[in-house]
Amino acid sequence: MPDVIPADSVGIVTPQVTQFDTPLALSCGQTLSSYQLTYETYGTLNSIASNAILICHALSGDHHAAGYHAMSDRKPGWWDSAIGPGKAIDTNIFFVVSLNNLGGCSGSTGPTTVNPDTGQRWEADFPLVTVEDWVESQARLADKLGIQTFAAIVGGSLGGMQVLDWSTRFPTRLKAAVIIASAPKLSTQNIAFNEVARQSIRRDPEFCDGHYLQNDSIPTNGLGLARMLGHITYLSDDAMGAKFGRQMRHDTYQYNYDIEFEVESYLRYQGKAFTKRFDANTYMLMTKALDYFDPAAHTDGDLAAALSKAECEFLLVSFTTDWRFSPERSEEIVDALVKAGKSVAYAKIEATEGHDAFLFPIPRYMAVLSTFLTRVASHLTEKTDAL
Repeated sequence: MPDVIPADSVGIVTPQVTQFDTPLALSCGQTLSSYQLTYETYGTLNSIASNAILICHALSGDHHAAGYHAMSDRKPGWWDSAIGPGKAIDTNIFFVVSLNNLGGCSGSTGPTTVNPDTGQRWEADFPLVTVEDWVESQARLADKLGIQTFAAIVGGSLGGMQVLDWSTRFPTRLKAAVIIASAPKLSTQNIAFNEVARQSIRRDPEFCDGHYLQNDSIPTNGLGLARMLGHITYLSDDAMGAKFGRQMRHDTYQYNYDIEFEVESYLRYQGKAFTKRFDANTYMLMTKALDYFDPAAHTDGDLAAALSKAECEFLLVSFTTDWRFSPERSEEIVDALVKAGKSVAYAKIEATEGHDAFLFPIPRYMAVLSTFLTRVASHLTEKTDAL
């Protein structure tokens, strides 16, 4: 809880909700007749609506990317280190939009919201959604906000996949794409991690075939295990070693299955905390969206051909200790963009934090992001002056 709101914070923000009554045909073949999206905005949209930036969130993210909802908040939004006055994503310059994707559990229509056709919560009956579906809904939100073209669209991890899809699905609607710690598709190993996580949830007796809320139960054990597994993959071996090593709670082995190593305590805490803020059906849905994403699937595996439609400039960022989405995966995208003749900048950042590095204010990382967006902003100024 801050005693005083920092000067470089966007301050107290209020989530907004927009209703959509135009049916949305989903990739899975089902249609949402209506839906809501919850989002936040930071900064001011200029008179020609040219200074907007869209933030696409990762698997367990939401719309609350910066600032505080109340002075009693223990911490700010998940990317507060990057968004705010004078920060890399400078709200003195840009109008920033951050939303909770369809299928989320933070206000947008998803498994925890009510199905208007039944009057009951969707739960497991909510249809599977894909990155492509998210991008379509995000474009509709942009329409509602009066934004025809984004100055930039920015995302890390699963968010970066959404940015990549934006660049080819709506090539004229963004000037710049920032793809951080991401990949053109999941590796087999990553799909396997996701399946273990889903099975942990599904095999929890409290899962009730995905209708646990109707049965007044929550699969906390399964969801907690899924989060523990995921959390391990988000950290590097170096980071875990530096933070915990083989620190123990006792001087000698206790020869039982209670917590003995500090890392065990940490993982159990992370798993338990996650179950209090996230929905199991949403977690399963989001991991499936990750599994399905493959923009080159329609071009016989040729990523350069898939990206040939893009018209924006790109910034790709990777982190040296990220083994979940390694630098080589970002470089696949860079190589394909170069082959397709696109404008692309790439930075591989030295970092000890692993995949989670994209959430940290690492100086060189923030400098790269700031420099790129400053150039984007300079083009906005030129366009505004010309008008």
